[in-house]
Amino acid sequence: MSQQTTETTPARLPAAARRGGGPPWMGAGMPAEKSMNFLPSAKRLMGRLRPHRLQLIGVITLVVASVSLSVIGPKILGHATDIIFSGVIGKQLPPGTTTEQAVEGARAAGNDSFADIIAKANVLPGVGIDFDRLGRVLLLVMLLFAGASLLSWLAGYILNGVVQRTVRQLRSDVEDKLNRLPLPYFDKQPRGELLSRVTNDIDNISTSLQQTLSQLLTSLLTVVGVVVMMFVISPLLALVALVAVPLSVWVTKQIAKRSQKQFVAQWKHTGALNGQIEEAFTGHELVKVFGRQREIEASFAAKNDELFKASFGAQFVSGIIMPSMMFIGNLSYVAIAVIGGLRVASGAMSLGDVQAFIQYSRQFTQPLTQVASMANLLQSGVASAERVFDLLDAEEQSPDPVKPAPLTDRHGRVEFERVSFRYEHDKPLIEDLSLVAEPGHTVAIVGPTGAGKTTLVNLVMRFYELDSGRITLDGVDLTELRRDTLRSEIGMVLQDTWLFGGTIRENIAYGNPEASEEQILAAAKATFVDRFVRSLPDGYDTVIDEEGSNVSAGERQLITIARAFLSNPSLLILDEATSSVDTRTEVLLQRAMAALRSDRTSFVIAHRLSTIRDAHLILVMESGRIVEQGTHAELLAAEGAYHRLYHAQFSQPAIDVDEATPPPAVPGAPLLRQR
Repeated sequence: MSQQTTETTPARLPAAARRGGGPPWMGAGMPAEKSMNFLPSAKRLMGRLRPHRLQLIGVITLVVASVSLSVIGPKILGHATDIIFSGVIGKQLPPGTTTEQAVEGARAAGNDSFADIIAKANVLPGVGIDFDRLGRVLLLVMLLFAGASLLSWLAGYILNGVVQRTVRQLRSDVEDKLNRLPLPYFDKQPRGELLSRVTNDIDNISTSLQQTLSQLLTSLLTVVGVVVMMFVISPLLALVALVAVPLSVWVTKQIAKRSQKQFVAQWKHTGALNGQIEEAFTGHELVKVFGRQREIEASFAAKNDELFKASFGAQFVSGIIMPSMMFIGNLSYVAIAVIGGLRVASGAMSLGDVQAFIQYSRQFTQPLTQVASMANLLQSGVASAERVFDLLDAEEQSPDPVKPAPLTDRHGRVEFERVSFRYEHDKPLIEDLSLVAEPGHTVAIVGPTGAGKTTLVNLVMRFYELDSGRITLDGVDLTELRRDTLRSEIGMVLQDTWLFGGTIRENIAYGNPEASEEQILAAAKATFVDRFVRSLPDGYDTVIDEEGSNVSAGERQLITIARAFLSNPSLLILDEATSSVDTRTEVLLQRAMAALRSDRTSFVIAHRLSTIRDAHLILVMESGRIVEQGTHAELLAAEGAYHRLYHAQFSQPAIDVDEATPPPAVPGAPLLRQR
């Protein structure tokens, strides 16, 4: 089957659905999407990690062990400080005396504070620093910190694999979802906006998860461990340090509440700007032809300014969190230093314990500051997740039947039975349409733009669902068939060609991946692709870029027709398939397609009425209704709508107008000089 991307023309779409097509500046006033709440979106995002529970348990175990080693380190390091302090003080005391005598001597001299320090520090008079003991303590601390770092690295390694597999599955789910979405969804979505959700937003989710999960877990466990150690050393100082927690939480909550909306707006405007850029780049030739560069630039500037304001607001508001946490942490640090110094002077605590407590206070405020600084990244990731979940929650096309009907008789007989369809419920398009396309017959569909010609064949492809009635293929209702089964029986060639980045051979083989080289060459020769391919330096290995700009429009159309030839369908749909080729090639293609159409049903949409004279049945459509049907000769003899179309195309240079009536003046247009 020849699979091609279709773009429904604006005339056939409801007003709300035309945002993705037409000039890029028409989508500037697009309404913003309503975002979900932060907590439900965050819980749903975390829920996607559930399949990796065992790895996450391992990560948590490693992080707990790493944090435990890190938390114990300052306490042991405090012993090293006590050893140095005791040695320095003991060296100053006369040797041969006991500690009690040194304390009594200091009190007798009126130095009570120094006496308390000697008693608390277990000073040995005349004995200096015990370097052996100090070395053992320092070695133990180094081993603890090295072990903590190794366990933290291993936890990060495992978590990185979990995050990347989760994001890979999310991308896969989005890809599967896109394949299950109905065509009307894509009609209503600007392509740049959709691409932004599939690429930018998922990448942002990956970055956010990678940078926040490990750090959040480590920070939270560090806070718990540090609080326990602080209470072990000094409950009084621990209470002083904990005063900063509710203040920090309140400040973070107030700031985060204001920044979340900004992040949602930031990614929304990013998608809108991507849509603007994608449309402008795709249609840059059209923009230049109509001289609309200024409008494009103005629209881009407006969207860029909206993105700047949203991004600046989001980063500025969330950026206030970290300085606020640092300020609160410094206040707590000053209070601990002052109170701890007083307790050392009074002998209530050793210097090593105060030093350890100060380290714990920094370890306590640091993870809180890190959590606060990650709030903007987390909110940005959740805002992107909301947009991706919105795509995943979109209404899907009706599912294929559980027990599909078999398609045994493959003759290509198509019957419309009282079919009705409309894009908008209040605007009828096709009403009560009935027709039969017999096997091997060619059914031509003609009529003015917007009459419903392309819609008719889209209904055969089940790109849209009927409002009422039914369509059958060889007596089987299309809704009873799997979509892939139905479309495998159909070859479609559109006026708008679609080629992917690859060789000419690969583009032709897209119609039948199992085709042999001989079959590919036969299809190319039948559609005259071989004629121009032979003149290319690389022949069938010529690489076509994604835009197909290195081959002409007519050559692109020939390749798509060759693709349809290779698929060998039982039902063929040609939508202005020869409109991009020259007259001589069109005549050759008509002969080739006549052979292709033999023994299979064909629907041909044509504006060039000369190409459908030999059709078995010609349908003339106006406003979604068949106003005439018959052969070419019968319709000309009837002198109705087809007769008017035919003579307007071949007998007159233009539609009749009253020559006495001058053409309407175009405001601002110069008068044409008469010659």
